Amino acid sequence: MTMRHLFQQGNDPTRPTLLLLHGTGGTEHDLLPLASKVDPEANVLSVRGNVLENGMPRFFKRLAEGVFDEEDLVFRTKELNDFLDQAATEYGFDRYNIYAVGYSNGANIAASLLFHYEDSLKGAVLHHPMVPRRGIDLPNLAGKHVFIGAGSNDPICPAQESEDLKALLEQAGAVVTLEWEANGHQLTFSEVEKASAWYQSK
Repeated sequence: MTMRHLFQQGNDPTRPTLLLLHGTGGTEHDLLPLASKVDPEANVLSVRGNVLENGMPRFFKRLAEGVFDEEDLVFRTKELNDFLDQAATEYGFDRYNIYAVGYSNGANIAASLLFHYEDSLKGAVLHHPMVPRRGIDLPNLAGKHVFIGAGSNDPICPAQESEDLKALLEQAGAVVTLEWEANGHQLTFSEVEKASAWYQSK
């Protein structure tokens, strides 16, 4: 299945492709400013979710606030992973050199890619994510680098979710950096700055 998206060719083919994944109600244009901040030389593949909730784009369905429709999550994660295969062929970028940059719902689908597909991402910047699924065996994530930006007072994503996600990813072999802010569920400039510094240190 196709996904609405935009692709911007980068100036340096050795750099990763940045996969931008918006939050609920966002579009493929929302996170473009983050890409130029994180890696202005990289390819950018920005995707719009195929699910609509009250007219607002999302990457997968939910049953209630903070309660995911796991069946749809698994289906949509495969859909996105398959789309990345197609896009890499179409646009000629390295399928195994993709860094996701996701916010909220977009961060959750990025985390789900890591939970389900060993080679889906090289790394990820997850702004205010939750644990996508519990009680499943994760693939081997050795060599994957993940940044989690979390809110200590986030009303949508409890702090424990961020701690649990970090622990689960680390148990699978990933190297995880968890940075805290105190601005609720808001994605702040200072959080983006921390993520950018983390990425550029890789």
